[in-house]
Amino acid sequence: MILHAVPHSGHLSTQPWIVWLHGFLGSHHEWQALEPHFSDWPQLCVDLPGHGGSTDVHVQSFAEVDSALRNTLKHHDIHHYWLVGYSLGGRIAMYHACQPGSKGLRGLVVEGSHPGLRSGTECEARALNDARWAQRLMHEDIQTVLNDWYQQPVFRSLSRAQRTDLVALRAQNNPQALARMLEATSLARQPDLREQLCQLAVPFHFICGERDEKFHAIATELSCSLTLISGAGHNAHREAPAAFSSALLTLFRQYDL
Repeated sequence: MILHAVPHSGHLSTQPWIVWLHGFLGSHHEWQALEPHFSDWPQLCVDLPGHGGSTDVHVQSFAEVDSALRNTLKHHDIHHYWLVGYSLGGRIAMYHACQPGSKGLRGLVVEGSHPGLRSGTECEARALNDARWAQRLMHEDIQTVLNDWYQQPVFRSLSRAQRTDLVALRAQNNPQALARMLEATSLARQPDLREQLCQLAVPFHFICGERDEKFHAIATELSCSLTLISGAGHNAHREAPAAFSSALLTLFRQYDL
């Protein structure tokens, strides 16, 4: 199983690849505003299962997503890479980093991503919540569902115009494929990765918008390297692409990339 992905060659062939993983409802286009800032690096913009060019890729677990990601890296002959993931993409990146056999991974950057729930009670509640959203995606008008999706507390920093733009953009997705992916990669089905993340042998960095209170708190709890993007909310790379790119470039330069 190979995911659709768009490669871009870099000016410096000796650099590790930057592999971009978008969030739920997104696609490889999510990173277009950032890509020119990283022209020295080879880049791979991946469409996750159920999204974009990978709409017809069906998975049932994090393990299957990780397997598809590994196959995709192999297909593009990528042996040394940094993973940069937003929200769901960040959760997949963290899962990947914590699995054996990730020898080519050189670093991990996540934006607004959860390391995993701690208790069975939390998992049960989240599973029910995600199942409700999945049912709505399968049976209701997608624009109606998305209007409600972007009213969730994590998106409260969005303006009305930003919400309208996002709903119009995300409505181009296949709702059935989204529903399957949502249930397959529910936070309820993700292992708690905190302990493993603290023991990673590669750099682990968290980026989030300063207005994203939930994930700022999570990053602080993880005690990992953290960069806040001024004025931004949950989707900092979309709200402030220049500032996000600058933060990521600064990080890469710290590691002589």
